[in-house]
Amino acid sequence: MEGIDHRIVSVNGIKMHIAEKGQDPVVLFLHGFPELWYSWCHQIHALGSLGYHAVAPDLRGFGDTDTPTSITSYTCDHIVNDLVALIDSLGMEQVFLVAQDWGAIMGWYLCMFKPERVKAFVCLSVPFTPRSPQMKPMDRMRVHVTFQAPGEIEAKIAEIGTANVVKTIFSIRKPGPPCFPKGNAFGIRTNASISLPSCLSEEELTYYVTKFDQKGFAGGLNYYRAIDYMKLKSWPSLTLNVLVTEKWTGMQVKVPMKFMVGDLDMVYTTLGTKEYIHNGDFKKDVPFLEEAVVMEGVGHFINQERAEEIGSHIYDFIKKFK
Repeated sequence: MEGIDHRIVSVNGIKMHIAEKGQDPVVLFLHGFPELWYSWCHQIHALGSLGYHAVAPDLRGFGDTDTPTSITSYTCDHIVNDLVALIDSLGMEQVFLVAQDWGAIMGWYLCMFKPERVKAFVCLSVPFTPRSPQMKPMDRMRVHVTFQAPGEIEAKIAEIGTANVVKTIFSIRKPGPPCFPKGNAFGIRTNASISLPSCLSEEELTYYVTKFDQKGFAGGLNYYRAIDYMKLKSWPSLTLNVLVTEKWTGMQVKVPMKFMVGDLDMVYTTLGTKEYIHNGDFKKDVPFLEEAVVMEGVGHFINQERAEEIGSHIYDFIKKFK
């Protein structure tokens, strides 16, 4: 996309691709699944033209960034260390953080582990999730074992086609957490014709398909697998992120932040999420939460569905801390 610069930086033992525009201070954008830096292109242009250095990496395992093969290379520690090294490479002590979906989850970890590196946080779609020893993350997310077993979901994606998978995920409007049944994880018939969702243009779809066809989905899927290894026939029962975050049980996130979510978002409509956001518990866990905005008629990929509006919300919030 014109007006956005690209380069490769060395961080935490990997080569990371970043897209950027503008001059400091830095606004660091973190994407989700199945997305890339490209999901922030509208906000990069907007913030980069308003006196900020907008930076959006392809996270570990995505796009033009390196993809380690081991699932154990995708713990929250690995991703946070990537981000800290990236911030260092930009010559910054602190950044404004903006994140969505998996980016939001890793953004919460960054704010929890390294709060001194984040000046303010604009979080989209995924609120903070307090660590609970009684419930594993996969129990909350209800992602089927097919998502956990290496190779199974990748084979299904190859069968039904990258374009159909991307279009289907971006079109989700069903309430409650995503549930991917074994055997036909996306409910798509082979060679089916799936309509282009309103939040994607043909150009954007083509970019995602090209990059995922080149790189594959294993890197992105390893974020799910590293949350919580499930008991499979030949697997040990390991809990990677659960063990990494054990000492953070009960910790508050003390970073100034703003939260935004669509009322049709699969996360927002998951049992208990609305109550957590609105009944005071979210504010209790994140005491510097300034506002929780719920946008009507918007799904999970809010930064693409309401690109201009989200850009305005980000600017209006972070300019108070510049």
